Amino acid sequence: MRGGTARSGTLVPVKRLIVTDADSTFFRQEVIELLAEHAGTRDEVAAVTERAMRGELDFAASLRERVATLAGVPVAALEKVRAAVELTPGARELVAECHARGWVFGLVSGGFEEIARPIVEELGVELVRANRLEVADGVLTGRTVGPVVDREAKAATLREWAAAAGVPLEHTVAVGDGANDLGMIAVAGVGVAFNAKPVVRAQAPYAVDGRLDAVLDLL
Repeated sequence: MRGGTARSGTLVPVKRLIVTDADSTFFRQEVIELLAEHAGTRDEVAAVTERAMRGELDFAASLRERVATLAGVPVAALEKVRAAVELTPGARELVAECHARGWVFGLVSGGFEEIARPIVEELGVELVRANRLEVADGVLTGRTVGPVVDREAKAATLREWAAAAGVPLEHTVAVGDGANDLGMIAVAGVGVAFNAKPVVRAQAPYAVDGRLDAVLDLL
């Protein structure tokens, strides 16, 4: 029954958790490429990103390679990158509708928390997990801090957030575009490829293109 389960002839609303990727899913751009513009390495980084998202490269190794090119970029560039990030059409509306329905929304990203968190917190999103950039003497060192948020970490995060929110996995939704999203897409009750690379589109149970809030039509 759409939207709930029958109990004594009534419709009981289902509480859901929706988790989306950030770059090229919730955000229109790849944030690391915006950062790479400030290092003069955008073309190099974009080529590696594309291969990683197609599943041709190990994500953690590709992240290290790309972040290394950012060494020496001033911390002040982070604010400029945040200002340049554009939300995907339907992203704001998806969050608003989740909140209206009493659902939980989270963002898990192989990108960077310094960029993602301030943006989505303005939309009322508190669940955010992403990589963190190491800084020394006011510049990026070209390294990240802590465990890498990769395919396995994204799947583990969805499980963790679902348990914390009291949402059964069958009522969770995972949305992403790249190969590093396939873990959480497989774990979720509803796994969605969004404007996705061919490897993701081939393996995800559902596919959506265009507006992010079109995911709601699947529920």
